[in-house]
Amino acid sequence: MSLPVLVVLVVFGIALSVAAVHFTGGTTTATLSGADQALARFAEDYPDEKPGAVRLTAGGHAAFIELGPARCGIVQSIGDCFLTRIVTPHDVLALARDGNVVTFRPNDFTWQGGKFAFADNADAQAVAAILQNRDQTRKAA
Repeated sequence: MSLPVLVVLVVFGIALSVAAVHFTGGTTTATLSGADQALARFAEDYPDEKPGAVRLTAGGHAAFIELGPARCGIVQSIGDCFLTRIVTPHDVLALARDGNVVTFRPNDFTWQGGKFAFADNADAQAVAAILQNRDQTRKAA
């Protein structure tokens, strides 16, 4: 088999694979329809947790769930599925808030964290406070 024929076959095979993934919905991103769906998805992985307030991001691609002092549950879309985590301030390597956007990077090589935009500043402030453990700092002072 000649080299140009092999190159054409490889390129065609890759293009066919990409098209198959795209047309079967592999390029869609999961979206949370509301707090109830976020709580239900979180409960699948953490059935013993007692969730509090739920704060959805503006696009519905993530939800932050209060779990008591200095603990936060996260449901985040990864492709067409959802990833769930429990995060404490100890797990946060970097955190910044700019208006209604919270950006953080966890101390975990398996997940990069991200940039999360909320519908209003109050939700962003509440999530940043949990991740920074501000309530515990105030109580200790």
